[in-house]
Amino acid sequence: MSGLAEILLREGFTVTGSDAHRSAITDALEQKGAKIQYQQVASNIQDSMDCVVYTAAISRTNGELIEAIARRIPLLTRAELLGQLMLNYKTPIAVSGTHGKTTTTSLISHVLLAGNLDPTISVGGILGEIGGNIRVGGSDTFITEACEYTNSFLDFHPKISIILNIEEDHLDFFQDIEDIRNSFRQFVARLPEDGTVIINGEIDQYEEIYQGIPCHVITYGPSLAYDYSYDHITYDDKGRVSFDLFIKGVYIDRIDLSVTGRHNASNALSAIAAGQLLGLDLNIIKQGLQKFVGTNRRFEYKGMMGGVTIVDDYAHHPTEIDATISAASHYPHRELWCVFQPHTYTRTKVFFQEFAKALSGVDHLILTDIYAAREHDDLGVSSEMLAHEVKNYGTDVVYMQDFQKIANYLRQFCRDGDLLITMGAGNVVDIAELLLE
Repeated sequence: MSGLAEILLREGFTVTGSDAHRSAITDALEQKGAKIQYQQVASNIQDSMDCVVYTAAISRTNGELIEAIARRIPLLTRAELLGQLMLNYKTPIAVSGTHGKTTTTSLISHVLLAGNLDPTISVGGILGEIGGNIRVGGSDTFITEACEYTNSFLDFHPKISIILNIEEDHLDFFQDIEDIRNSFRQFVARLPEDGTVIINGEIDQYEEIYQGIPCHVITYGPSLAYDYSYDHITYDDKGRVSFDLFIKGVYIDRIDLSVTGRHNASNALSAIAAGQLLGLDLNIIKQGLQKFVGTNRRFEYKGMMGGVTIVDDYAHHPTEIDATISAASHYPHRELWCVFQPHTYTRTKVFFQEFAKALSGVDHLILTDIYAAREHDDLGVSSEMLAHEVKNYGTDVVYMQDFQKIANYLRQFCRDGDLLITMGAGNVVDIAELLLE
């Protein structure tokens, strides 16, 4: 929301809003002219407002939303506003997928910046290169993440759509994987005839997602059968990835990244494809890729504690956990510790066995309580139950509720040379901050 508010402020709109508490983000918006209230109450809504914008996370019982409806003020969801903004650009790019949207949007942003395309960027994390989650450019190029939750991305109007992966998630909204695949197919159908979908060939029956839709198609993945592919992946002494790039089965060049994880080699392929589609030279694209050192909460180095390396990661789905643990295996360390905070009761219940298996890949695991987010019903599932299941795999696991007690436990048992990852989409990163105080 803050990124869209900043774009509107730059374009001369009067912007007001509310949040639960002050933060660096709200401070920055106020400095740019936004008027912010720190209570979400009905009295914040006034007849002078031309439009009220809200996110999918806002409950229908929210006082401001109820008041806006009562006053008959026009309403837009965040996705609808973002979709309208995209119509003002000649080349809007939307990065979608169950995992990797923030990282890949950031990778492509670095490529666009290296190519001096002066893009407008809206990203779901803090990107160091632009000093935040938004950059207002002066060109006709716009790049943003496109989230499938509540079918938000079906309000978008992209010229280039990127699909990183399609897996089961957000099953508090979607019925099953076929329901999710149908949404992605509708997403591709929103492309104009001269538009392009860049799609990961590892997606099950990926051709079905764009079949019969009149748009250009670029495929990528680990097989030389795809338009863009990689081979001979290696890792340096800091876990950073390098690979051979092939285009239409022909070796082109060696690509060096400044991030770790095989999944980032795949993400980089989509960024290379997008860059070349926009006419950028490969050497420029390589420069952009190499400058990307990660976004916040994506295998983010936080600091050292008595010889223990502390990293924070946003992984909250079993596939993401697998990718993060795989990336950690190429990062120099003695033993791997993980503090995991499950995110939502629905996700924990649906993927209970998958979570247990994925989390068993660490040497030592601490589970803290499930972060409820928008949910109220615990569905009869708990972190204590998950800890018991992980223990069946032979992994050292403890369940602890209190963050301070977890920090004390880690100070006592972590050893010089260990790697510690705080992991989850909630506030588990606070434990890393406690350790580094």
